[in-house]
Amino acid sequence: MTTVTLLHPGSMGAAVGAQATAAGHRVHWVPDGRGNASHARAEQAGLIPAESLDEALAASDLVLSICPPHAAEQVASAVAASDYRGIYIDANAISPQRMLRIEANMARECTVVDGAIIGPPPTDDRSARLYLAGNEGTLGLLAKVFAGSSVHVREVGPDLGAASALKMAFASYQKPARALAGVAHALATSHGVADLLTAEAQTMSSQILSDPDYLPSVAARAWRWAPEMLEVEETLQAASLPTDFAQAAAAVMEHWEQNKDITLPLATILSQLHDAEPEQASHAASQDLA
Repeated sequence: MTTVTLLHPGSMGAAVGAQATAAGHRVHWVPDGRGNASHARAEQAGLIPAESLDEALAASDLVLSICPPHAAEQVASAVAASDYRGIYIDANAISPQRMLRIEANMARECTVVDGAIIGPPPTDDRSARLYLAGNEGTLGLLAKVFAGSSVHVREVGPDLGAASALKMAFASYQKPARALAGVAHALATSHGVADLLTAEAQTMSSQILSDPDYLPSVAARAWRWAPEMLEVEETLQAASLPTDFAQAAAAVMEHWEQNKDITLPLATILSQLHDAEPEQASHAASQDLA
């Protein structure tokens, strides 16, 4: 049996804690300063209240931080101030750079693991993936904590920041896609074509992120698509809707304007996105319909 301190039981954290508890482990939490909703979630998840953070840390083999990303460093700093020397897993949606800052702030004897959760709060019927990067032996221990549960542990490798980078890459598509859907439906609704938009969307592929092999064809058409995004921007502006997404999409496509009607290897077109300044093919060329 492993003893875990969970910081703090939000909807995801409490669900992950419940899975560890169901797997036969002791999971502590610190009620001090937490609201009624946190208390209710912790009780339902079977978490054990501790009088203080120091008390919880002293009894724990590992600490699992699952909190809003903006609070990740604050939570880690509180653990560091207690001179904790066990295993600290930051499983928050944070940048690799923030992950490394957290690691640098911990006691030298503390083993820091970079974690990322992808999926819904786990239940008996729904699973989530916990990606981990860090010391191989430590990752094996964490896999045992969630063995047989709905939290599926997947090892990323030894480099801290790799799991966080995966989360950032996934979130960079998943979260904006949902916000984009909101903008698209608001625009269609303002013009009385919402039903037609929904029907058209049902014909679209759902494999956009999972099939990167089609991206070279996107890059080859970016010279035409970038101006189209500027038309979208004007349409959104007229409807008093946010134009930021259209502007950003046009800016990304400018990195590919040099590839007019040329299908290059995937690795090449991805590397072009790393350029600080896109190689301009000129907007005049983008208007050439030949």
